[in-house]
Parts: sequence; structure tokens; C-alpha cells
Amino acid sequence: MSGESGQPEAGPSHDGLYWPHPERDRAGVPGGVIRRAGGQRHRSWIEKVFEQITGSPKQCVSLTEVMPVTVLAVQRYLLEDEPRDIVPKPPLYCYDVTISDGVYQEKCYLDPSLNFLVYQNILKVGIEMRISRVSCLYNEKRLGQGILCIDKVHCGEPLDYVSVETPFRNRAHEEKPERPLRGGRSHYLALWNNEDPYGDIWKANKQPEEFNFNNTKIISLSHLEMTWNNRKNFPALLVRILHKSKLRYCGKPNKRLIEPYQTYLEVADNSGIVSVIMWNALCPEWYKSLRVGLVLLLQDYSVKKSYPFRIQPDPVDPQMKLISTMEICLNLRDPPTNIVIISEKHLKSEWKLPKLINRFITRSELDDMPEKGICDVIGVLTFVGRVQRSKKRENSEDFRSYRWIHIVDGTSDQPFIVQLFSTSQPEVFENIYPMKNFICTQLRVVRNNNQVPNLLYLTTTNESRVFITGHRGQPYTSDTKVKNFIRWIKTKTDSEVKNTVIGGYYPYPPVPETFSKYSRLSKAESFLTAISEVRKVIEDLQYREQKRIAIQGIITAIKYIPHNHSAESAPASETLRDDSQPSTSEAARRECHHHERGSKRPPDDRPGEYQATSVVFSIFAKRKVIQGPCGNPIPVPQPHSSEMKGSKHTSSIFHRRESSSGSTTGKSRRLGNVKWESQLWRNKKFSLRDHLHYSHVYPESIPRKFVLEHGKFLAQQYNSQPSKYIPPEGRNPRLDEFQSARSLGHFEVTILGLNHEIAIDVAFLPMYSPEDVQTSQIDTFLTCMNYSCVYPPEAPGNERVPDPEAVAGDIVNAAAELDRVHIICILDICNLGNNKVEVCLQRIYTPE
Repeated sequence: MSGESGQPEAGPSHDGLYWPHPERDRAGVPGGVIRRAGGQRHRSWIEKVFEQITGSPKQCVSLTEVMPVTVLAVQRYLLEDEPRDIVPKPPLYCYDVTISDGVYQEKCYLDPSLNFLVYQNILKVGIEMRISRVSCLYNEKRLGQGILCIDKVHCGEPLDYVSVETPFRNRAHEEKPERPLRGGRSHYLALWNNEDPYGDIWKANKQPEEFNFNNTKIISLSHLEMTWNNRKNFPALLVRILHKSKLRYCGKPNKRLIEPYQTYLEVADNSGIVSVIMWNALCPEWYKSLRVGLVLLLQDYSVKKSYPFRIQPDPVDPQMKLISTMEICLNLRDPPTNIVIISEKHLKSEWKLPKLINRFITRSELDDMPEKGICDVIGVLTFVGRVQRSKKRENSEDFRSYRWIHIVDGTSDQPFIVQLFSTSQPEVFENIYPMKNFICTQLRVVRNNNQVPNLLYLTTTNESRVFITGHRGQPYTSDTKVKNFIRWIKTKTDSEVKNTVIGGYYPYPPVPETFSKYSRLSKAESFLTAISEVRKVIEDLQYREQKRIAIQGIITAIKYIPHNHSAESAPASETLRDDSQPSTSEAARRECHHHERGSKRPPDDRPGEYQATSVVFSIFAKRKVIQGPCGNPIPVPQPHSSEMKGSKHTSSIFHRRESSSGSTTGKSRRLGNVKWESQLWRNKKFSLRDHLHYSHVYPESIPRKFVLEHGKFLAQQYNSQPSKYIPPEGRNPRLDEFQSARSLGHFEVTILGLNHEIAIDVAFLPMYSPEDVQTSQIDTFLTCMNYSCVYPPEAPGNERVPDPEAVAGDIVNAAAELDRVHIICILDICNLGNNKVEVCLQRIYTPE
């Protein structure tokens, strides 16, 4: 490798991340490469790497000089079938990674065997990375320089400062719109789902046009339905958009469509409602400009028979005719469709276009809504959960993004609970946070009154639309319920919108009260997961993917961890561990993220962090409840400290609470000693075949009290990792500096497998806030998880907030009642990224 040995190298470091760079000569040379100014002092590491590899295409080269670079972008696209690909079954998607050495930027191709670094959010923007093995690959369909392929990397920690001012070494990488390095694809996809429009191919803000209708023949939808089979040319349609679906990506490796997208519009005139399908390149051209309520003039469209398995949304006006025998097709060619947005002021009364009608309901009316009923809601956000993902199909690489939110409208003490999936509106989905006014349309009611607790929430549909700003001028502003809400919210100050919370683990929907009901509702082929398979389940999860499983076992230890001591305390199962034997979690923290091409992802032994979400009902109950032989709750007398001495738990190491007159430090120390350990665990814990440690709580798992001044920062923390680095606006605080919405800490629970060979430590997170006390609820160790995250009600004025020590002691006592009882545990598992996993205990059953 060329370069003077004593010359300082450009690149980020912990002391000075980037060397200052003088004005560079940006004159292009053959191949589009930017040459440095002759007198520039610092040599680009990226340039030196290219000098080493360009003569050996497709051959891996171990670099003799490894310098830290910064990751500025991680971008995803569909990998085309290519004859020269030697991987038998390549992944569906591949990634381009943009790096900077402080002098130049370079867009690199990530070898597919390293894709798991993105799946796990280990390779992400803003981190320092060291590349030690690379290769060169030429795209033979394009002119230009070779592609730098990353074959072996070490992923470091996020940097405090990242410069985005360095230019690209290869001018072709600066061209707009951005194009992927490999294959013939013209655009990138959103990093974590396929529904969101991403990149600069998506146009917006098309405006209404003045149109002369004098020479334009218009046909009604009902007339077109009767005659389309006998026509070759179709007159224009003048219609209003009633619904707009989210995007559907139709790309496949063996299909050469440039922009394979599809979206549905439900449009209407005075004679009926029909579906319009917009295909391929028309979607980037028009999708972001079309909104519900607009009037369109459609020309040069085609008509085909309706797709038989698609269900159209029901019309709001039952008198409107639903035309389901045909579909209108819009395409950039065959024929090239002409779309014109018509201004409302140019509409004629004789056209009689239908008005946009909404289905707004209040929270007080939701209880009377039928299952699968469709409604619109308006309110103020009081809880916004983190973004999570779920697979569309098992063994699929395609995910849906969603988050849970709470909305209040002043008509009820209870909020709307909404499972908000991505609606192809990332500019809204990624910018919602508490205290914002929020509107969502076309929500479907999900309810089940045959389980305890009753299930009632709303979920988005394919046609749902979300609004958070700019209500003025929207068609729904004339609705009476919208006006009532606006009047109500104007009477409230920010301080009156209490208990606003953002982020954290959210255990919803709750599981039923019996395992037989859980089994009937479960979509999995097998209702139970062997404890020996839990590690594989955890390793297979991708970033922000959440999965719920059921395992059998025996609770053998429990320890209470105050929320401000979570990072300091060892799990209950490790209380008596030999200090000379590091735990799995300790070993994992020492491990480096060093990965190379063709290597398998190492097993994830790291501790998962688990945490409770907006838990609202009290666990301080007047009686204990456990499950009977059929999984039904049965009362058990609450043991007192005097009773414990004479019980079968005499040998436990559970410490009863002491006087509350001690200092804060002393009290915290006593809280850390609220624990219990069974004799069975003492006998078995040193002879286990495997012990999984997933009981720690990460900052991302904790719901935080929302602070409006830092709303943008908090929203970013609980969104998905961005595809491109976003420079912070000033100095950002740390997430753990924000107050937890839970005053009660969490419990580390050890579950021993039925065969006494494998154990797992998990977290149990009850309660949410000391203000959220409802002593009428039956919320003990066995049942409080089902009431844990419903909504934050006001604490009764005369209700005494229980001492956290008392609550913790009661829960530990309840756990001790389960000594040697075979139970079924429902666990929520979520991959938080960067080898952080949370495993939370959601529910306990006894076998039926």
C-alpha cells in the first residue's frame, strides 16, 4: 500500500474524528473519480484501498492498513438474479453502505453473508467501523469504476461527532436520483419495510390544474360498468377519491420491472364507487400528491375484470352503489394514463360529485361498536410506543412496521388504544409523539368480550390515513365530532394533559385468562416452545421484531430490582455465582462485533433486557390470586412475615421489608434484597446444561415521561434506526436522563425447565406509575400482567400510594407460593438491535 510511513492518516478517532480538509479540486477524470488537490496534506484511506484492489476483481484482499471509517448510510434494495452469483440461495435483499474516511465518502456493497449485521442493527449509521478485508466488483451493465465490496468488518460504537461534509470520491455516487450499486434497479427501498416510499424518486406537491372541459367527453361509472366490455376507447372519468390504500411493493428478483409498486384508490361519482389501481412508475410520480377528497380527471386508462379475492371497503353512504365487477387501471404506458387534479372551485353543481363523509366516533361510543366495525377517531396522543416489526409470513424477509398509541378525546376516562401500522406516510409515522392532535381514518374494531380482561382496541386497515398537522382545509373539519374535540382541547393547557408517556416495552394485547383460550387464539402450529428451543427463537429475531411464545417450567427464584438499580444488580439466579466464573452476559459484553464474509452469525448469548411498558393497574392487592387446576384464578391467603417462618419457605433467602424510617440509600439497599430462592434451585443451578440470561432492562425498554422540549429527540429514540445519518440539532441528552414512567422496578425471574437441565432468567415488569393505583384490581404476580398496560387513569384523591417495598414483597411472596408448581409462562421476546434482547414474562398459567 502506497503512502509515507510517517504521514498521518485521515480518518475518525476518539480524540479528533476528522482531519480538516482544504478546498479540493473537484474536476472529474475518466470514470468520474474526483482527484485531490496536489498539495493536499492528508491522503484518503479509501483511495489507497482502491489502489490495492482494482487489479484483482472478485478476489478478497486483506488490508495491510486498517483505519476507522464512519457509516453515513445503509440502504436496501432488491437483488436481481444474476448468472454470476455463486450463492445457491442469495438473500432477497442486499445493502449498500456509505462510509467516510474524513477525506472522501464511498458507497460500498455489503457482502450478503454479512447482511445479518443489518438485520440485528449492529451495522448502522453513525458508528465507527473498521474494514479489514475487501474485494472489487465491476457492474458490467454500467460505465465507471469498480465497486468496493466489504467482506470483513469490525463494527464499533456510535460516535459523538460525525461529519457529513466530505464529498464522494466517485462522482457517480452523487447523481440524482440515487441508484443502487448492483443490478438494474433504479431506486432504494425503505430500510425496515416495503410500504414506505423512500428516496428521491418519489415526487410530491402536484397542484390542481385549470382544465377546459368543452371538448372532453365524460362517462359515468355506472354507464362504464355496463359498456366497457364492448369498448376499445374509454371516455374520461371525473371522480372524487374516497379512500387511498398504502403502497404494495411487487418486486421479485426474476422480474425486471423498474418500479414495481401498486396502490388502490376508491373513487366515486354520482353513480357509484369503483376501485382504481395505479401501477409501477405512476406510483412514484403520483402517490404522495394524491390525497383523500381530491377530484381527478382520468383519461387514457384501461378497464379489466375485478380481482376476485380483494374486498373493497364498505361505502360510508349505504345508498351509493359499490361497483365490484370491474377495475380501472392506471399505468405509465399501455396506454399512458393522463391524470389531472381538478380544483374544487372549478367543479360544476350538475356533476353532483359525492361529498367526503367520515365515520368519526368518540371514545364513549367505542364500547357499542361491533367487532370489525370501521370508524375514524380524533384525539390528543397521551402514549406513543416504540416502533416494532412483525413478519408478513413465516420465513419471509418482508416485515410490517407498527406501534401502539393511546388517544384521548375528553368523552371518557379511557383512551382509544390503537395498533398503528405503517400507512405509507413515514413523514407522519416517524413524527408522532404525545400531546399532538391526532386523526386516523378507516380503523377496524378488534374486540373479544369472552376473555378476561376484555379485549378492545383499534387497528389500521389497508385504507387508513393519519393526520397530525395542517387540519385547516381538510374535508373532515366540518364534522361535528371534530369540532367538539377542537373546542374541548382548546380549554386544556399542556399541564392538564397529564401522564403522557413515550416508548418502552408495551405488553399488548393481553393474553386470555386460561391457556385453553390462549391456544385457540394462537396462530402458531405448536402452542408450546421447548425451553431448549428458546435460544434459537431469540437468535432468529431481527431488529425490533417481537414474538410471543409459551414455555413450560418451574419458577425457582425471583429478585426485585429497583428501577434505578437495574444496571447494577446481578440476576437472582447469579446471587451465589462464583466471581471467578463470568456469566454469559458478562462474557458477551466483552465480545467484539468482528465479522467476515461467509462466516455464520455467532450465537447470541447476550442478556436480553426486558422492561415493562405503560402499566397502569395496581399490584398492591388485598388478596393473593393464583391459577387453579383449570387455569382459573383461586384466592390464596396472603402470608405475613410471621407465617413465613413456619412455612415450607423457611429455607428461602427472601427478606421481608423493614421499617420505612431509614434513609433513601438504606431503603434502596433493602429493596435490592427483596428476593426468594427455592431449595430446588439451590440443588440444581450448578449442574445445568444451559442457563440463558435475559433479565436485564435496557434504556430502550423503559417508557419515559414525555418532555415536550425534547419531543423530537425522544421520538427519534423510539423510531426505527434511520437509513441515513441525521446530524443532531445541538447537544442531545441521553435517553436514561429522562424520568421513567414506572416508579416500581422490575423482577428478575428464573424459570427452570421441566427436565431440570436448562433455565432462563426473564424480566417481569408490573406497574407503571405510583399515580396509577387502583386497589380494586386483582393485580398480583399471577394476574397483574394482564392489566399492565391499558391506560393511565387518575389516582383516586383519597387513595394512599403503596410503598414500592410493600408491593415488591407481596409479589415475591406470591411467587414463592408457586414453589415446585409446573406452570406455563407466556413470554414476549423483542430484538432491540445491537445484540440487545428483551424477554418479558407476560402471563403465568398452570396446566389444565
